[in-house]
Amino acid sequence: MTPPLPRTDRGRLLLVCSLALAVTVFTATVPLLRDFFDLRVYHGSIDTWVHHGGRIYDYRVPGTMYGFTYPPFAAVAMLPMSLLDLRTAIAAALLLNLAALALVLRLLAGPAWRRLGWFGWALLACLLALFEPLRDTFSFGQVNVLLLALVLTDAALLASGRGRFAGVGIGLAAAVKLTPALFIGLLLVARRWRAAALATAVALAATALAALIDPDASRFYWTTALWDTDRVGRLAYVSNQSVQGILARLGEPDRAVWAAAVLPVLGVWAVRARRAVAAGDWTAAFALTGLAACLVSPITWVHHLVWLLPSFAVLVRTGHVRVAGALYAVLCTSVVWLWFDDASGVDGFLGGSLYAWITLGLLLWLPAGQLRPGLRTGSRSTSTTTEAPTPAAPAISPASVQTDPGSLGTVAAAAGTAVTSVRAGGRGTASEPTGSTLAADPNPQSSSDRASS
Repeated sequence: MTPPLPRTDRGRLLLVCSLALAVTVFTATVPLLRDFFDLRVYHGSIDTWVHHGGRIYDYRVPGTMYGFTYPPFAAVAMLPMSLLDLRTAIAAALLLNLAALALVLRLLAGPAWRRLGWFGWALLACLLALFEPLRDTFSFGQVNVLLLALVLTDAALLASGRGRFAGVGIGLAAAVKLTPALFIGLLLVARRWRAAALATAVALAATALAALIDPDASRFYWTTALWDTDRVGRLAYVSNQSVQGILARLGEPDRAVWAAAVLPVLGVWAVRARRAVAAGDWTAAFALTGLAACLVSPITWVHHLVWLLPSFAVLVRTGHVRVAGALYAVLCTSVVWLWFDDASGVDGFLGGSLYAWITLGLLLWLPAGQLRPGLRTGSRSTSTTTEAPTPAAPAISPASVQTDPGSLGTVAAAAGTAVTSVRAGGRGTASEPTGSTLAADPNPQSSSDRASS
């Protein structure tokens, strides 16, 4: 039985305060804190480049081997950081990440965002604070949530039929980091030729701009740094929750084996994503693409798994709240770090790559193109060429599980709570490497061992 939630504002406030306290204690004692290590990499690289005549890719965080690993356009986009000291840059990064997360939640929630009210959003904030990829993204000072917001903005444009500028967000995201480039592949699979062309043009234009500003840095990145995965970190490191990470922990570094393993993953993604698009289910199509991108990327650190958030929205929307809750709960536990020192054996194979197995399972099983009767995603037709909007359609696709206006199914799924829904009631009634702050752990990145990514 689902325990009843408080119906009075006082009871709800007490519950929210209790959860916030529990989350604060958990965050302060259980996960490793990253001390904004990646942001220190970004800030140091930009500061050296702009103010000291240094080269972007030569900078190293003092006392470490870690430096800038993104494409040159990422450095160009971060140029405003050269005007800020480190503490101000950290504050700005936190505000930007919070704003991007709010946009992501708004896009994924669709019209349900108004129904949650302050209580629903407060619960959701507590639950999201437990999600390890988000915890790491914020405490590293990473850019993953910003990129997710850019990509989902394009999803919203496509789903609503206002696709004239769809592709701009994907193109910018792909120019900052290579992983989002797979979303251009989604546009091609969906036969959205204009959006795919626009995304490609934006990515190429941004890359060309970076080459114009710093030709040497661009030459070095595209001819040398891109192909040197050791600059980013050790492939077998337990934080690497990709297919390549699994193979590396098995002692199989051969890239031909990796290629053979990712081809079926891409095949499954293409078939399932095309089916989702044919049904007008852009949320599921983008969710599947995020899952596939995490799996096929040579390195997918734990904080990169914020790309799984759309998958949980799909699970909630299609009524699989308990499954979403259980998987989300696992991704809050930091359980893979139990195999930090030794990921050998059957337990290491399964447990040390548990997040990757969850990602693969979602890619294979995530309900796609199976909207409940009466729910629509912004297109009047399931045709992949029709973009006519419906006035009442949500930005991407419906995220609420039930027709009850007070449903909090989204909150329940996000954290694996036993709650599936709650009525709104009255008016009163929501170092990269990580520089751990723990003295016992002197190494960066989710605990140690790898460079900013």
